[in-house]
Amino acid sequence: MTTLLVNAHVVTMDDEGTEHDDGWILLADGLVSDLGTGRRPDADDVQDLGGAVVTPGLVNTHHHLWQNLTRARAQEENLFGWLKALYPVWAAIDEEAEYAAARAGLAELALSGCTTVFDHHYLFPPGATGLLEAEIRAAQELGVRIVASRGSMDLGESDGGLPPDSVVEDRDAALAATEQAATLADGAMVGIAVAPCSPFSVTRELMAESAELGRRLGLPLHTHLAETAEEEEYCRELYGCTPVEYLEELGWLAGDVWCAHCVHLSAAEVLKFAANDVGVAHCPSSNMRLGAGIAPVRALLAEGVRVGLGVDGSASNERGDLFLEVKQALLVARARGGPQSMTARDALRLGTRGGAAVLGRDDIGELTSGKRADLAVWRTDGLELGGASDPVGGLVLSGPHRVDRLYVAGEEVVHDGQLVRADEEAVAKEHRRQAARFKE
Repeated sequence: MTTLLVNAHVVTMDDEGTEHDDGWILLADGLVSDLGTGRRPDADDVQDLGGAVVTPGLVNTHHHLWQNLTRARAQEENLFGWLKALYPVWAAIDEEAEYAAARAGLAELALSGCTTVFDHHYLFPPGATGLLEAEIRAAQELGVRIVASRGSMDLGESDGGLPPDSVVEDRDAALAATEQAATLADGAMVGIAVAPCSPFSVTRELMAESAELGRRLGLPLHTHLAETAEEEEYCRELYGCTPVEYLEELGWLAGDVWCAHCVHLSAAEVLKFAANDVGVAHCPSSNMRLGAGIAPVRALLAEGVRVGLGVDGSASNERGDLFLEVKQALLVARARGGPQSMTARDALRLGTRGGAAVLGRDDIGELTSGKRADLAVWRTDGLELGGASDPVGGLVLSGPHRVDRLYVAGEEVVHDGQLVRADEEAVAKEHRRQAARFKE
């Protein structure tokens, strides 16, 4: 079965930044078969997109799907105060709630044009089972790619950590569960990462042994890093060094690692990230919501650091919309460095090609022959794009948008702005029912 999409402005995100006005794109066997302008190839099915913009599917590099069960809590707290308020509430997580939260979060992301989602799940209260399996099942049902992580926390309050003892794990049990989680990966639609939570919730031993395990299994590594000034103070007090220096001691500055946030990096640490090929998940909305600051993204990009975008958890963002993060990345870069700090296409690249690079994927994030047929179709006939002389600039600057169509591996998962494989109203209803269980 071949599908030909015609009459579109195709943004390839290839190395040359190629765009095809009045372009077409041919999908076959889950891949981009061909694309261009002018004479069109034959196909089994031809779809006229009416002048829409087509981009690679967005790639989310940092999220916590379960957190949409507890939105709009601790609204004036910084990161540590916010976490202390929410950890006791999150302790009630179970498979049923995880599944409902994942379906809602993944649906929201898909409707924002996201085809690949990394979820940093590090909350495994003793006795809770099936959490990772629940979110993977939700992704498979909705039709989106997922990289799920078997995260961990073993440094509770009684040992000087931030999380309450009721939600931390035994180190050996966490490592065994992480190794077991690796069997859930299928290489295409489901990936697994090793992701201990953060320097203030994980012991030195678990951080080091998690890296050893991930490398033995050939899995990527992820953690939070340098999100707030308070984190640096905490690390200096507990470990006698900065968060980046701490990770370096533990062998975590390497090309198989990407870190979330990285707001508080010195110029020397930016160079250290570049020298060691460490990736960064930039989460602008969450960082501003918690008052953490603005990451030095322009400086990171200037040094060749791999940078992608993340919505972060929907308890510190309240909106799982990755297209919004594309616009936010543009705006915060300009707020920090002026109007020439980032272009609309730079920002879109962060959300597509950049995210793919952060996840170590060269088969997504780009629309060229042989790549996965993961793509988003954005209508241009709405009120917000009237008068836009540049379709890509207009799209980014006027975002967010609900995607019109979304293809994953060549299969439609969104059509006419609606989920294809699930009923949005039913997903929202069940999510609200589960969220009602999580009282403050």
